[in-house]
Amino acid sequence: MTTRTGVRPVTERPQFERLALVLQGGGALGAYQGGVYQALAEADLHPNWIGGISIGAINAAIIAGNPPKERVARLRAFWERITAPPPWMPSIGTSMLGALEFGSEFLHTLVNQTQACTTLMNGAPGFFFPRQLPPFLGSANIETNSFYDVGPLRETLEELVDFDRINAQETRFAIGAVNIRTGNLEFFDNAERTLEPEHIMASGALPPGFPAVQVGGDYYWDGGLVSNTPLQWLRDSRPRQDSLVFQVDLWSARGEIPHDLVGIDLRQKDIRFSSRTRKNTDQFKQEQRLRRAAHRLLQLVSDQDLLNADSEMALLRAKADETVHNIVHLIYRAKSYEGSSKDYEFSRETMEEHWSAGYEDTARTLRHPDILKRPVTPDGVATFDLSEP
Repeated sequence: MTTRTGVRPVTERPQFERLALVLQGGGALGAYQGGVYQALAEADLHPNWIGGISIGAINAAIIAGNPPKERVARLRAFWERITAPPPWMPSIGTSMLGALEFGSEFLHTLVNQTQACTTLMNGAPGFFFPRQLPPFLGSANIETNSFYDVGPLRETLEELVDFDRINAQETRFAIGAVNIRTGNLEFFDNAERTLEPEHIMASGALPPGFPAVQVGGDYYWDGGLVSNTPLQWLRDSRPRQDSLVFQVDLWSARGEIPHDLVGIDLRQKDIRFSSRTRKNTDQFKQEQRLRRAAHRLLQLVSDQDLLNADSEMALLRAKADETVHNIVHLIYRAKSYEGSSKDYEFSRETMEEHWSAGYEDTARTLRHPDILKRPVTPDGVATFDLSEP
């Protein structure tokens, strides 16, 4: 494992009611979120609201479904399990990785692509494995219409996640999935329903690789098909509270214009799954500006009867608030050698790279003096973004 710098516990508690962690989807890139959480845990920053989509939903469930002292170990157990190499393909080892650092980028790309192909052929242990007869002509059973069987994921979730703890609502928890019939993104929230392994699996059911998952009377696919960022859930949830939000994204919306077919495939993936992170944040800030303006306007109205009776005033009162928010963006920036297979390259070495990147990015971010302070901006929202130059 890569040596890490270490994170000191915070000396002052953040002056926010809600400490939120929202985790984007991104397959194998999700190990980055494990490193982010390890750094937050070492800083003694334990979220009381957690939301996720796809692989972010799995990481979020492991965090919310375990006591704080066990969360990092459980995350490590998950990621080490699903990145264990096949018996016939031993790990390339740290010495080989060191050699690659001094070798050509082409060689590193070749190693990554070989490992990604291994995942395509063999799956990931404790997560998914290929079906012997992929249903190219379709199947009467919608839950087998996929290239891979995700039965092992259910067993892994049942082992590593305490769903009684999640449903006890010690931590507010939600994951997003797409209702196939309506095409709408829905959030399964432990404040509204009892959550089980199928809710987590539905959030990560990306077709045609993974099958649809039945929840209640409906079937669901990966939430990233509509929006890969669960900030919407946080924005719309009640009660509204002063919030410190760590938004952990695995795809970068910004990038260079590609000049080959591989680059085009990678760029369209980044754009599709980044879910317009900064646009969503800008929209969040605009909505908060309007809420604060409505709050100040209502304070100027002296006629209480009007406030109680007028429907428009009642609508304003329902939307108005003076809450403040710090939104901390942590965005994984992929290495050029990772290519468009980066989300299904489940090798142990690459997992460690992703985990270390998340840890180091978070450690560096937490050294910023204003991260934990209440914002003084007119709209009550401050954003921090490591990806900015």
